[in-house]
Amino acid sequence: MITDGALRPGDRLPREADLAEHLGLSRSSLREAVRALSLIRVLDVRQGDGTYVTSLEPGLLLDAMAFVVDFHRDDTVLQFFEVRRILEPAAAAMAARLMTDEAIAKLGLLLDELGPAPTVDQLVANDIQFHSSIAAGSGNPLLCSLIEGLSGPTQRARIWRGLTQETAVSRTLAEHRAIYEAIAGRQPEIARSWATVHIAGVEQWLRQALADHAEHAEQDGHGSR
Repeated sequence: MITDGALRPGDRLPREADLAEHLGLSRSSLREAVRALSLIRVLDVRQGDGTYVTSLEPGLLLDAMAFVVDFHRDDTVLQFFEVRRILEPAAAAMAARLMTDEAIAKLGLLLDELGPAPTVDQLVANDIQFHSSIAAGSGNPLLCSLIEGLSGPTQRARIWRGLTQETAVSRTLAEHRAIYEAIAGRQPEIARSWATVHIAGVEQWLRQALADHAEHAEQDGHGSR
């Protein structure tokens, strides 16, 4: 509705019940979508007042919407995932050998705190902490800094995946648990393998999403001619 111009900058969203009915969504799904869009500064939730479309000014959206530029114009974000796929499995293997028992216990608590059915924004926030904790557990400050530096540019893609891929949340929870159990079991190669599967899954989704977008753009171009 925003991209089609039905909702313009500064407009207030319709009542939740009306909007959910109009979109054919449950109210809980609508709330999760609103939370995610507020994270990337498309919507502004004002307690006691309502939810509004932001000004959508470039300055406001430049950082939070960087992934949209990548998504529509090039595959830069894929390069970040490719580097993550190289570094993070190594960090997980190192953590399985070097991470302290106390740090491993905190990693398990981090997963337990999330619960079985988190929202997308809760999952992504937890995901960042999870990967940061493993990087720190590698015992290599430089590797930790590199991994944390790669996290930001890929965060928006992870939010987008959580909104658009039905199994994303459950898969992420299962893969995080498998990585944790390998680290807790002091199994470096299993930790490495699960971390590779985990990062590669998001990368594969994004690669396919970019291909689908390019195909649709080409079809639209032919149609306009």
